[in-house]
Amino acid sequence: MSLGRALVLTISDSAAARKREDLSGPEAGRILTEAGFDVSGVEVLPDERFDIESRLRRACEEGFVLVVTTGGTGLSPRDTTPEATLAVIERAVPGIPELMRLESFKVTSRAALSRAVAGIRRSTLIINLPGSVKGVRECLGAVQPILPHAVATLNRSSLGCGE
Repeated sequence: MSLGRALVLTISDSAAARKREDLSGPEAGRILTEAGFDVSGVEVLPDERFDIESRLRRACEEGFVLVVTTGGTGLSPRDTTPEATLAVIERAVPGIPELMRLESFKVTSRAALSRAVAGIRRSTLIINLPGSVKGVRECLGAVQPILPHAVATLNRSSLGCGE
């Protein structure tokens, strides 16, 4: 049984310009598929805040239960994924990025530089992941056990239960 539809968005100027192959998005898609999500695909967007916000809003309207982004969470001036996500979400879920940073910090102190956020818009959970394959594996590995409960809770609330 599927946990629901998921979308992966890779945020990268160089991948969007086809100057480098996107490896982190397909890895996130593979992990989510193995976890039981119906991954509709991996889309690549440039590091443009307006484009990121627009796609996140559309994804929520399209009924995805989960949207994960990969990339754009660092300290570079072009890294605007967290700001775009904060502009779109209605409620933050700070424990998710806290858990990802905690687990990643066990491997590298650079995890403290992550600005990733997570939150909810309508009944869609949005999670920012790092832009590296290694970071995607670490962070999704940390939160994967809680994702089924999170999306089930959101799905119940979108049906009008528990209000």
